Order: sequence, then structure tokens, then C-alpha cells
Amino acid sequence: MVSRRKFIQQAGAAAAFTIVPRFVLGKGFIPPSDTLYIGGIGVGGKGTSDLTEFAKSPNVRIVALCDVDDKMAAESRKNFPKATYYKDFRIMLDKEAKNIDAVDVCTPDHTHAVAALAAMQRGKHVYVQKPLTWSIYEARVLTEAARKYKVVTQMGNQGGSFDGVRKGKEIYDAGLIGDVTHVYAWTNRPVWPQGIPAPSGKHEVPKELNWDLWLGPAAPVDYNPAYHPFNWRGWWSFGTGALGDMGCHILDPFFRILPVDYPSEVECSTSAVWTGFFQEGYFPESCPPASIVHLKFPGKNGKPDIKLTWMDGGLLPERPEELLPDEAFGDWDGGLLMIGTKGKMLFEGYGKNPRLLPTAKMKDLNIKETLPRVPEGHYLQWVNACMKGYGKAELSSPFDYAGPMTEAILMGNLAIRSYNLRIKNNNGQNTYPGRKKLLWDWKNMKITNFDEANAFVKREYRNGWSLQL
Repeated sequence: MVSRRKFIQQAGAAAAFTIVPRFVLGKGFIPPSDTLYIGGIGVGGKGTSDLTEFAKSPNVRIVALCDVDDKMAAESRKNFPKATYYKDFRIMLDKEAKNIDAVDVCTPDHTHAVAALAAMQRGKHVYVQKPLTWSIYEARVLTEAARKYKVVTQMGNQGGSFDGVRKGKEIYDAGLIGDVTHVYAWTNRPVWPQGIPAPSGKHEVPKELNWDLWLGPAAPVDYNPAYHPFNWRGWWSFGTGALGDMGCHILDPFFRILPVDYPSEVECSTSAVWTGFFQEGYFPESCPPASIVHLKFPGKNGKPDIKLTWMDGGLLPERPEELLPDEAFGDWDGGLLMIGTKGKMLFEGYGKNPRLLPTAKMKDLNIKETLPRVPEGHYLQWVNACMKGYGKAELSSPFDYAGPMTEAILMGNLAIRSYNLRIKNNNGQNTYPGRKKLLWDWKNMKITNFDEANAFVKREYRNGWSLQL
């Protein structure tokens, strides 16, 4: 294999006779100048900060921007005035095929998969904000696509590159909490409206917004400010609720530290919304205000099964007896508690500040640092890996890790939506299926004991949008 330095020397010697276009160097190939050319899909809000983080590398050039909303894109267009601007990512990927090496996807959840797959199929490395996808099926597709197209991938759960989760892994590997049997995780999300009726009324689409492109693969609905630019997170057609928003952050230590793969079963309950005396509201389009999800993960390597309980909407598990009354139980975003056969370990949200309980144990803790840290951070770790090429560098959340993690997390949403089903009986009356234990066949992505729940594994895509490897 020719090194970059040797390539530059050879190319310089021949420069008087020929100029080699970038595109003939191959898909995903970083040019000899050691510059990574990035295009952004969804460049407002979090997309703005994503691109700013990537641009901290002197080797990065932001050369293309895409957003369906000119107003949301304004700051990124100001920050990167030389970048070509598009509204349709499909057009951007076609026209910029020779000019970009990598793509950042920071759209609402429902368009993550179609945008990321389109980029990967063109040989582009991809960074996709959490949750990786809107559905379980999409997560499986992107995991397989990353392997097939051999591109560098990273999901945007930044805590996966923090020191805290690595320190927690070293504590666990030292055997200080024994075999974990129960895990509790929680968040204060949602901090946007949920458990509400679907919006109604006619609203004029803002002139700067292409609503049809915003909908992407989702079923058509009229534009409403209740959906865009932010509160889409609370609507099942577009978002994944509190669990989708924070699960990939708060549950990262669970998947990174413990020997788990896919869950074997799931059940849940959600808070009710009362619209009057003994009148329970039924709002199937909206995520619930609060939920509790129970997942079971089969033990691996002789370890016991692990039960995971997730709580959102401000619900909290019981404080451990070992935690002093005035000591913090997680942080504002939430927390995670591992209960083992020998002890307990508590994390703050985003996998920070692992503490043995009682916390006095931390005073004399002397654990050898065995795992490499990520001093450059989550964003530049991906940039540097792209520069080196597929399979040449370690990543915190490549799709081989992020895909199965996202599938397991979205199992919770499948349970929530199944729990809130209303099914008509032979008399045409709505019946309530009640809390069920759903059994999961992960290889075939199928619930085996309640077929109605399988409607939430994947969606039908609108014409003009597809998700095929």
C-alpha cells in the first residue's frame, strides 16, 4: 500500500503532466492533503454545534450544507459561507459525490436512517446523532450497511467517549460489585409536551420551510408548529420520546460495561392522562408523559440474567440505603444504578462520575487505568478515524455497537406503543390489551406472543423514499 507521503512525492513529480481528480481515488478515500471534506444534513440546532465541533480540527473542511428549513440553517450558513447549500440531501449527495468524504446526519429521528444509508451507499463515512434510528428495523439495516460499505461510523452519544464510563468499566472488571443482576436508569425527560391530543387546524407553511422534505419517509400530515422545529420528539411519527432522546446517553454504561447483547423480553407501564372525571384520554399519536420499561437480558459467559428498569418523566427508583440522605442520586439529566452480588455502582447522566456505594469506598479506591481514554473527544475521534480509513482506528460508538444498543432501547418504545393499543373486538368495541410480557426473537426482529406489537418494528415508507441495502 502506498503511503500518503510517498503518494504526494509521486504525484508532485508527475504534476507537470497530469492532475488526478479526487473522485478517481475511490469511495471514502481521504485525499493526500489529509483533509476531510464534510457535508451536513440537518444543520440547524444540534447540527450547528456538530459542525462547529468537527471544524475544530485543522484537517476538516465543511463544504456542503443541507436543511429543509432556511431559518434553521442560517447560523451554519453564516459559519461556513463557502459551503454549498441544499434543501434535499439526495440532491446534495449526488451533486457533491466528488467533493465530500463524510456526512453528519442531525435531522429529526424519522429521517436518520434514510439519510445515513444514502450517504453510506455512496461510500461516505457517517456520524449520526442519537438515537441512531427511529425504528428497530432501521437500526439493523444501518448496522449491516456499515459493514457492507466499509465506512467509518459513529453515533452521537458523546458520553460514550467520556472518562467516566471507562473508569466504571475498570471498577466492574476489578470485581468490586460482582455480577450485576439489576440495573435502574432514569431521566427527567420529556422536557417537551407529551401525552396530548394530535394538533389540528390549518397553518400556513413558513416560506423558508419545505414541509414535504421535512416529512421525508413519514406518512403525510399537515404542517403544524407543534411538530417543527423542536417538539417533534414527542410524536411517534417523527420522534422516539424520552427513551429515544436520553436512552443512548444514560444507558451507555449498561451496554458498554456489562456482557449483554439483545433483550429476550420486555414489558412496561405508562402514566394515564385524565381529561375529565373518569375520562381517560387516548392519544396514540403522542408519546406518554411518563413510562416505566422492564427489559430482561440473558446472561453471557456464565453470568446471571440482568433485569433493566428504565424510568422517565421524572419518575425515580428508590434511593439505595447505602447513599447518604444528602448525597446526589444522579444529576439533572438522570442517572444509572448497577446492583451486583458484591456491591452497587452509581452513575450520573451521560455516564459520568461512577461511584461505589457507599461513596466512602471511593476515598481509598486505587484502580489501575487499563482502558485508553479519548482526550480528543467524541467528534474528533470520528474525524481522526475517517482520516485513517475504515477499520484503522478505535471508535466509541461505531454502528456495530450503536446499532444493537439502539435496537434494545427502541424495544422499550415498542412495548410502550403496544401497552397503549386499543384493539376492536368482534362487537366493534375498543379493548385494552393490558400489560403484557412481550417475548422477543431478536434474530428475526419479531415479537412471538403478541403479533399486534410487530407493527412497531418498522414503518411503511412513502413513495420516493426507501431503505434498501
